[in-house]
Amino acid sequence: MKSCNGLVKILATAASVALISFGFCAASARAAETLRVGKAFAGVFDFVPVDVGVAEGFFKKRGLDIQEINFAGSAKLQQGLAADAIDIGLGSGVELAFVQRGAPVKGVAAFMGPPADLTLFVRNEPGLRTVKDLKGKRISVSTVTSLTQWLVRELSRHEGWGPNGIKAVPLGARPAQISALRTGQTDGMAIDFVGGTVLHEKGLGHIMLRFGNIVPNFITHVIYARNSLIKDHPKELRSFLAGRFESVDYMLKHKAETVRIATKVMHQPSAIVAADYDDVMPAFSTT
Repeated sequence: MKSCNGLVKILATAASVALISFGFCAASARAAETLRVGKAFAGVFDFVPVDVGVAEGFFKKRGLDIQEINFAGSAKLQQGLAADAIDIGLGSGVELAFVQRGAPVKGVAAFMGPPADLTLFVRNEPGLRTVKDLKGKRISVSTVTSLTQWLVRELSRHEGWGPNGIKAVPLGARPAQISALRTGQTDGMAIDFVGGTVLHEKGLGHIMLRFGNIVPNFITHVIYARNSLIKDHPKELRSFLAGRFESVDYMLKHKAETVRIATKVMHQPSAIVAADYDDVMPAFSTT
């Protein structure tokens, strides 16, 4: 009888341990909440803070598993949000127009001021030396209603030519835009500093201007969240924002580590990425 009681105690203890272990595993599984985060573009320094946060564990320590999804422009990003393909989108300030039109999202944080990273790259042509030479020229942009299209139109207005004095041509992803530039179908393209510098080193043209000098008072980038995420998972959304801004704080204090991560993500030379870091980091919001 004593041996039976002992056996019962052993089995009970084992069962208790199993239940505790199961509860721990279940709690761990619940803690790792997956968030699908979309970027308007791949390989652009403006969106690197998410990669830094993943690499340095700032999201993981808050119980988040980040799944990154890249899009070919702001319009495609908003389509992804509307279709519930992503939970959070890193896009441009001009996309707030989609919210006004009834898109199922809200802008939950502004994370960059002036467009410090965006440039106007033009072909090496005798008639393309100054901004005054751009009237009537064809400049490729990502998509209709995108940030790059808005900036090209704003540059045209800035020069007194109205919104269409420079022809903005939506061509989608970067390879298509570069192909159009090579073949002379376009005269230039709106592109980030690193991309423009690489094209310059390949002899395809030169950077004519940086858009941050044209629109110095501007919200370039906004973090968007689906209304369903805001309503049903506010804790996870707050955790993502906290991790995102912790990433920026880390980047400001750790240039070498940031450039190392960005170089890997952007697939560009580290020297060019380091130069981009110096220009872009001051434009990031830290709150």
